Formats: sequence, structure tokens, C-alpha cells
Amino acid sequence: MTSPSGSPRFSAPFDGDLSGELALALRLADAADAVSMRRFGASDLDIRTKADATHVTEADLATERAIRAVLETERPGDGIFGEEFGSTGDAARQWIIDPIDGTANYLRGIPMWTTLIALAIGGVPRVGVASQPAIGRRWWAASGLGAWTNTPDGGERRLSVSTVSALSEASVSFQSIAQWDDAGHADALLRLSRGVWRDRGYGDTWPYMLLAEGRLELVAEFDVKEYDIAALVPIVTEAGGRFTSFDGADSISERSSLATNGILHEDFLTLLHSPHATPTESRR
Repeated sequence: MTSPSGSPRFSAPFDGDLSGELALALRLADAADAVSMRRFGASDLDIRTKADATHVTEADLATERAIRAVLETERPGDGIFGEEFGSTGDAARQWIIDPIDGTANYLRGIPMWTTLIALAIGGVPRVGVASQPAIGRRWWAASGLGAWTNTPDGGERRLSVSTVSALSEASVSFQSIAQWDDAGHADALLRLSRGVWRDRGYGDTWPYMLLAEGRLELVAEFDVKEYDIAALVPIVTEAGGRFTSFDGADSISERSSLATNGILHEDFLTLLHSPHATPTESRR
């Protein structure tokens, strides 16, 4: 487990300078982008089905190998946990990698997929990079250093979550109705949709980044692994938001996520976990 029970809160201060680790994570993203983009849209892309019925492509494997090669040279004492090649080394300092988050999009030539790179220290994600090279976007953060994104003119912009303080004015994103139904929370999703201003299923990494940019107030989903969300935690929290499991735990191993602008986090938890809550009761 990368986030054991009793680990520190995601918002706990970090006593140290992570600028070097963030710089490395950005270089890892550069290396990953070069590999993943080389095969994006290829008509002869090799695609296989894994034991869990999800897809893996040659690009997923090559991208993770590229990231691991750099880490094994520059941080040989650190652990690595990747979606495609599992765990190696010590988990006290662990790089958590999803080489292509959104493989289903990648293999269909849809540009909404992301390389996710995180560094967890003591079970807490402290550095995160989310890179979407097919649309030229990247977001990054480290504890104490803020959350940032690139701008069209080649500059950088600091991220900040929204200040929306009423559920009735909130815009939210969920993965899919089927996902919530499979998790046994279809009723909660219906309550959520009735209690907010707007609901959409933007999918995968992008809605978390919209949240960090102040464009959404909640993103929640189920059946997520550590490598699906570890990189997102520091980006959301450094932008001023809050990130927990669906049950409110500061953990990336609960197989669920609930990210908000922070102001509305407890209100969302109450709405989602109160079967008798109504839209009227949930609105401020």
C-alpha cells in the first residue's frame, strides 16, 4: 500500500525543499511525452487486453519504461510503482506512475489522455505532474510550492480553486452513471445532480485540473487505483482544494476519490452520504 492507514493528512506541511524533485518530475514528463506522442494516432498500434479486461498499448509500456529508466539513474534509492510494471524498491519514497491515463482514448485517437507522475513521501503524494501532450497542456505542483499550469504564450500561471460557497451554485463532474451504479451510489449521484447548478461527466484527469483552475467545485469517482490519483492530490491541494476518498479519508488506496474546492467539501460529503437529504436542504 502506498497510503497506509494512519498516514498524515494530505494538507500536512512538508519540512523540506521539493523544488529539485518537481524539476525531475517535469523532466520525466518531457521524456514520457516524447515517447507517447510518437505512436499516438498510429494505425498499426499494438493493443492488448489485460487480465482485468482493460487495454494496454505498446505506448503505455514504452512510456513507463522511459520514466523508469530516468528514475533508476537519477533516484536509484527510491521506489517506483507503475500501472504496467508494478512496484519496485522502498515505498517510503515512491514514484507513482500512470504512463497513459485514458488508454481507451489514446487507442481511439482521442486526445484526452494524460501521463501522471507523482512522488509520495511517507504515503503522502507531495509532487504531482499531469501532462496532456496531445492538447499541449500540463499541470504541476509540489507541497509548499503551489500548483501551476502552462499558458498558450509559453508562460506559467498559478492555479487557485474557486470561491463558490453554495451547493446550488456548484458545477461538478463524475466519471459515469454506470461507475456510480456499480459502486452502489447511484442514489447519491442523483441527489448530487439535483443539489448543484450543473453536472457533467468530463472523464479521467481533465476534470481534476478544471477543479484546480477554479472551473469546477467537485470531482468524484470510483474504482481508481493509486496511480490514477496520486499525481492529482498535490495539484488540487496546492491550488487550495481538498482531496479525500469518497468516505472522507486522506488516502489514495481507498479505490475512490472526492476532490473539491475545499469550501464545500463537508457539504458535499453530507449530501452524498445522507439518504434523506434533498436539494432544498443541501443548498445554502
